[in-house]
Amino acid sequence: MESILVLTHVDDSGPLTKASLEAVTAGVNLAARLTVPLNIGVIGSDAVGGDAAARSLAPTGARLLAVSGEAFAQARYSSDAAACEALCRAAQASIVIVPGCARFARVAAGVAFRLGGVIDTHITSIGGTVGVEASRWFYRQRVEAIMSRDARPWFMLVDPGTHPSYEMSSGDSALPGDEPCPVNVERIAVELPAQRTTVMEVRSPTLSGDTIRPDAKLLFVAGAGWTKKQPDGQVHTSDAAQLILDFLRGSGASLGSSKSLVDQTGENQQVLPFLTHLNQIGQTGATPRHRKGLSTCCYGEEPHVVGWRFISERRAISLDPNCGWARGKADVVYIADAFQVIAELNELLSPGPGY
Repeated sequence: MESILVLTHVDDSGPLTKASLEAVTAGVNLAARLTVPLNIGVIGSDAVGGDAAARSLAPTGARLLAVSGEAFAQARYSSDAAACEALCRAAQASIVIVPGCARFARVAAGVAFRLGGVIDTHITSIGGTVGVEASRWFYRQRVEAIMSRDARPWFMLVDPGTHPSYEMSSGDSALPGDEPCPVNVERIAVELPAQRTTVMEVRSPTLSGDTIRPDAKLLFVAGAGWTKKQPDGQVHTSDAAQLILDFLRGSGASLGSSKSLVDQTGENQQVLPFLTHLNQIGQTGATPRHRKGLSTCCYGEEPHVVGWRFISERRAISLDPNCGWARGKADVVYIADAFQVIAELNELLSPGPGY
């Protein structure tokens, strides 16, 4: 009989990370289909955060395991790998569901090797009622494969954004004045190797300078039209850059770009100064999974559509009513000048007087 373990970790901003809660959803659904035991392991400086994390997971009915201590406050390969290995051994897990976040992605393969198991990455769904079947995409999300394995333990690194975050239902939470749900958390001891790495501090870009935001609700895609001649016959690249940056600041959106716009950096053309190939989406770029997407000055050709495959609600701004986006590839198309539309949106998003 299978035994499922979901690995999670505590973030500074809250009890559990969003990617961890998505992995919990995948684990709860799989355990219910197979009617097998579910284990959830939590890693962090105070892994149950005053029992807040454990309390939020108690309604799953899972066996809760925790590894806590200052050594696990920050991501570090040696300590995280040791913690994951200890949790896997304690749970005697045959299926290990791992959030596809930066912290676990760097250690999951090493832990699988230590336990003599196998690993698959970029898992988008886990199905099967008798056996376990995992789905993932290949060739820039153009070919979907459904895999099953006999080898155990089987580690599955689940892509963020492919499952809803786990939330307690209204019947799971206690009413005001009631006693909270009883929580039984097993603390797992970890024997750490000699630590040769010390985390001094964490530095991250500010919201104004960071254009790639995986957790943003909106993906804003800029196409090559921003750097082409406008109705007055002139190119307004600097104005376009300011409009886009103001929109990103006001909306908190993540910035994507078409390949044609990114490639202009090597063609001695005027470009948006903050764009890199990391912003590129599509057949030769990333395939984000934001809830909503807004495409501007783009053309809805196949490479671009591939990058939008997992966007739930797709809208576009174009002056061409016969643009590829207007032919069923976007939910809503605004026939308008993107410069004017974004300028108006920035006015609405800008803080008012006395803000």
